[in-house]
Amino acid sequence: MIKILVICGTGVATSTMVKEKIREWLEKEKLIHQVSLFQSSVAEAVNQYDTYDIVISTTIVPDEMKDYVIDGTPFISGLGGEEMYQIIREKVFS
Repeated sequence: MIKILVICGTGVATSTMVKEKIREWLEKEKLIHQVSLFQSSVAEAVNQYDTYDIVISTTIVPDEMKDYVIDGTPFISGLGGEEMYQIIREKVFS
């Protein structure tokens, strides 16, 4: 099972929105049965981010996480969202 973590500053608002968009996309692509989706705050994710296959963040993350995290702001703005889905597909399902 592929584990995707979505994080934001508090683990509530934007991470919920992005997680839902990703869930809808996974269902549409018939990939949802291969994925477990999680969400948390950056503070909670700092010590566990490397236990996930992919981490998507809508906020600034500590330096030690930067190379591991995908920018999730395109899911919120709508600009570049399709490219982000493609990155997820390539990174996780290829």
